[in-house]
Amino acid sequence: MSHLLRRLRLSLRVSYLPPSSLGLSHMSFIFYFFAFVCLVYLQTIISQRNLTTSSRCFSYYYVRGAESWEPVSGETISVPYLKVPMELLKEIGIIGASHGWVATLKNGVVCLQDDLDLPDTDPKRIPLPPFVTLPHCQTQIVTNVSMSSSSPDDDEDCIVAVKFLGPQLSLCRPAQRDCKWSNIRITDPSFFSSHVMYSKRDETFSMPASRGHYIGSWDLGRHMKEPKIQMLRLPDEAPIPEMTEKKWQRLESCCTKQHYLVESLHTDETFMVKWYTESHPITNNTLNLWDHFLVLKIDKEGNAVYTKDIGHLCILLSKSEAICIPSKSNRKVKNSVYMLREHEFAIVMIDTNQKFCQRPFLPCSLPYYISKRLLI
Repeated sequence: MSHLLRRLRLSLRVSYLPPSSLGLSHMSFIFYFFAFVCLVYLQTIISQRNLTTSSRCFSYYYVRGAESWEPVSGETISVPYLKVPMELLKEIGIIGASHGWVATLKNGVVCLQDDLDLPDTDPKRIPLPPFVTLPHCQTQIVTNVSMSSSSPDDDEDCIVAVKFLGPQLSLCRPAQRDCKWSNIRITDPSFFSSHVMYSKRDETFSMPASRGHYIGSWDLGRHMKEPKIQMLRLPDEAPIPEMTEKKWQRLESCCTKQHYLVESLHTDETFMVKWYTESHPITNNTLNLWDHFLVLKIDKEGNAVYTKDIGHLCILLSKSEAICIPSKSNRKVKNSVYMLREHEFAIVMIDTNQKFCQRPFLPCSLPYYISKRLLI
């Protein structure tokens, strides 16, 4: 009994607490003490249940940049953090984002949800059919997700495309009653690691080949089994006069080379962005990354020319579908590439390839741009 009193005195942080000072015997004191502990425990359980049933747990993470920088004009722009439901980070794997919708994959089932658009309200969630894996393909590693419109819940013509690492591309219409996946086997290995983009101009899902020499396009019509192939024609003379042979060799030796197709609905232009990354190990098991961007402007006939000026546009590259938006109406830097990956955010000027406002990220950041919050 004496050791219980000592614990009680320590918990209350008093030097001496005789039961007689409260007008209680030792047994009565212990009884009321344990009754108090039980009451606190029950209140805690009830409050936790109410929290679970009536509200959702959120955490603040970097999404769509959440950056604060000083662009070339000298103006300081701050973009606040966004609230992200914890289940998106822990319980469900995010595989992509397009038109403001987040695509998640859990137990082989894809779900579209708009938690990042209005996180304080009840989110819309659209479950899609389980994936059907084609022979000699895989459906666990996703390259990216693309959508033809921002209304997969009520637009029966809206198509969702999931590009897997490897030969499989899967398409479906979520708003249709008998929604099911149409699975396409890509035979050209040049597209196995490509990122898919929906072209509103051509009404197809398009991908650049691995070296960026041609583009393949698929749809749910006549180009489902056999893609439409468009060869790109570059000028015969040196595509970029100031690029020496040594610089080209450095780009070709980069460990990572990614190609992105992107359309500007504002100017009706199509661009291909070539993102080269070179890594050098430094201390503390970290890598120093060097990035270089080349931008090609492509017309409807497939004529492609390298450009260092895309006007008052900027291109956003992340794990979402690539986006091209007007810079001024979105308070962003013109003629630039906004790069967003797991551990880094930066603005790269297209004409000089200079990096501005480089920001390190926490490992748990979400490298996605959410287009519903952007003026396209």
